[in-house]
Amino acid sequence: MWRRSASFILDERNDVAAPAKPESLALSSPPPTNPPSSMADTLQNPNPKVSAYYQTRAAHHGVVSSDWLAQAQAAVGPHSPEGGDRQQPDLAEAVAAIRALAAVIRASEATTMMELEIELKKASDSLKKWDTTSISLTAGCDLFIRYVTRTSALEYEEFNSAKSRLIERAEKFGEISHKARRIIAMLSQDFIFDGCTILVHGFSRVVLEVLKTAVQNKKLFRVFCTEGRPDRTGIRLSNELARLDVPVKLLIDSAVAYTMDEVDMVLVGADGVVESGGIINLMGTYQIALVARSMNKPVYVAAESYKFARLYPLDQKDMAPALRPIDFGVPIPSKVDVETSARDYTPPQYLTLLFTDLGVLTPSVVSDELIQLYL
Repeated sequence: MWRRSASFILDERNDVAAPAKPESLALSSPPPTNPPSSMADTLQNPNPKVSAYYQTRAAHHGVVSSDWLAQAQAAVGPHSPEGGDRQQPDLAEAVAAIRALAAVIRASEATTMMELEIELKKASDSLKKWDTTSISLTAGCDLFIRYVTRTSALEYEEFNSAKSRLIERAEKFGEISHKARRIIAMLSQDFIFDGCTILVHGFSRVVLEVLKTAVQNKKLFRVFCTEGRPDRTGIRLSNELARLDVPVKLLIDSAVAYTMDEVDMVLVGADGVVESGGIINLMGTYQIALVARSMNKPVYVAAESYKFARLYPLDQKDMAPALRPIDFGVPIPSKVDVETSARDYTPPQYLTLLFTDLGVLTPSVVSDELIQLYL
């Protein structure tokens, strides 16, 4: 394992300007006139047969959708998080949920720790029910509750003091999660060298941050972007890189093996990192890793620690289904069965390193980190 301490690495970089504080924006969807009978009813996915996350993945990468904001507001109650920060264009859905849960603690009128924990658990369950196929959303909520409530000292404190301690820990966890992408970008720079060719798959905000940082560091490289079907988010990534004046080539997904001999490394994001050290990501990641392994190309994964999930898939079918309608551009006869799975599982033996805000990890170390995160 190659590892570097990443704790508050951003605060130690004086040359990095502090980001401007975003404007406070009101939620676009007003609260309903007639309140729902239960929070669970409010947060029900309108089409549970289809993965809401993968169906609107392109939109999620651009901005947290107004529908999701309405659901998060319902989970928090009448008190929305300060500053409307969940409407930041680059804010991850899991981080938005973490901040929503922190707002639950601040707005709670509970008088005992037990009542507060029950209220927090209900809000977390409601957020997760919006789309059970979003691994990062589920893992982020679970990790938040574990981090905030796992100190035994709370049992011996007066309630108001204990609540203040919870709020402090909640804000700290939210800050760490929000900084994760930038920390990963900094830690990964040692692996990007001048003249290299990087293959990326689909769109990943953390991968884009890594490449942006490399551009800021005056590194010279080129990028091959796969189209990233079925949602074609790779086209968006290629457009973003073109704006940065990065030499970029757009590939159809089936051209990966054809171009792999020109590639120096593969860099992908992850929807979830599982206990085995493998990843769950956009469909096609597994076959890219297989081709890269056969041609001795390193496969790097950039993933925030709030995507570390307590899952242990044994094969491709050993996962909750995440379905997404696919448009082939031509009519498909009803007798033709169409594979609509939106994600696949890449086993750890096909991955080289994981760039995380916990450090740069080998896949075999992920289990140890998961134990520490969830204990």
